[in-house]
Amino acid sequence: MENIINIQNLTKYYGKHRGIEDLSLSVRKGEIFGFIGPNGAGKSTTIRAMMGLLIPTAGKVEIFGLSVREHKTDILRRIGYMPSETTFYSGMRVSEVIRFSAGLYGKDCREEAGCLCERLKLDMKKKVEELSLGNRKKVGIICAFQHEADLYILDEPTSGLDPLMQKEFFSLVREKSGGGAAVFLSSHILSEIRRYCHRAAIVRDGHLIVEDDVKTICHSSAKRVTIQGIEEVPGIQAKDVIRGEGSVSFLYNGTMSELIRALQGLAVEDLTITEPDLEETFLHFYEGGKR
Repeated sequence: MENIINIQNLTKYYGKHRGIEDLSLSVRKGEIFGFIGPNGAGKSTTIRAMMGLLIPTAGKVEIFGLSVREHKTDILRRIGYMPSETTFYSGMRVSEVIRFSAGLYGKDCREEAGCLCERLKLDMKKKVEELSLGNRKKVGIICAFQHEADLYILDEPTSGLDPLMQKEFFSLVREKSGGGAAVFLSSHILSEIRRYCHRAAIVRDGHLIVEDDVKTICHSSAKRVTIQGIEEVPGIQAKDVIRGEGSVSFLYNGTMSELIRALQGLAVEDLTITEPDLEETFLHFYEGGKR
């Protein structure tokens, strides 16, 4: 399948401070790609490099097969971008902001913008300073989606939206993906990644930890082990240990043979081994499970 985004060995330093280092990833046509990491991991630096807003220290970023550094203007015409925090010129009405954004692309987007405002229940007559956080987010969504892009770069797009609008937003994302557009979605809401993304990348401390199918990421990390009858398993490395009265639960990344040997001779009454939920999976990667 055709790659829309191709990042190779992206590195950016701000003086002596690291932004991102040796990051490589790709996003395919029609794919919803999740980009995840704690604050300071390098997500914003990566997005700014993709938008041509900064010059990398090393490596390259290609979008639509073109170098961002050499063809930024042509590339940006085909991108719908939504920053995590959207600000507008005061005194403008919603309709004026949306029309101004469309003008940056040289397109008449009034029909599509009207449909999006109706779907998201946004009053175009209001002034932007009168809007709640959720309604400001809706304006950002419309500005990003109204001109029918080939790639959508969305940074924390649903923060501030109520559950009904979040559902409508992801219906829109799926429609765009189904039409062949790629979606690059940065989010801290892990349930969104699990439910809507095809693949994901996790970054930590400026480095790529893993890039894979979301299902594979969830199935390849530590297991959740719950044991009744004991409160300690000597000789194994465990994380996120939860002890109860006569029970213990923990994340375990070793082999099953090691675990079985450690349990021999202990008063085990019951043993359950399950896949961790998505939150536990990402916590495992964040805290150093894999690089």
